[in-house]
Amino acid sequence: MTEVAFHFNAPDKLAYACRFARKVQRSDARLVIAAPAQMLATLDRMLWALEPQDFVAHCRDDADQELLAASTVLLAQDARSTAHHEVLLNLQPQVPQGFERFDRLVEVVSAQDPADRTEARARWRHYASLGLAITRHDLVPKAL
Repeated sequence: MTEVAFHFNAPDKLAYACRFARKVQRSDARLVIAAPAQMLATLDRMLWALEPQDFVAHCRDDADQELLAASTVLLAQDARSTAHHEVLLNLQPQVPQGFERFDRLVEVVSAQDPADRTEARARWRHYASLGLAITRHDLVPKAL
């Protein structure tokens, strides 16, 4: 059964996706990031612009087989067609089709975008209706 986690209050979803990709790569896991095409293009540029010590081996899901095999992070509009199935980071506004193939699903929710927060609530309800346990992570540290 897929483990589902929501990471709430991301000040910048794409910057968070870059940090998350680096963290997953360092744990020797494979990651698929699902997002709309425009967002994937921006994320691709951001990943290439990381400092050399933070390099994340990644490619688009339409790359040749050799590159796909060598990349720990895949950028895809549709997670159903990817070879990786360990961790899925969803930046799509809807529930990603085929999420059940993955060991873990992480949903990132904006701190400021009301529409994104509303869409996240709908995805939460969907996962809960399937009987999946959901873990909640607030990205804003609480004041003491």
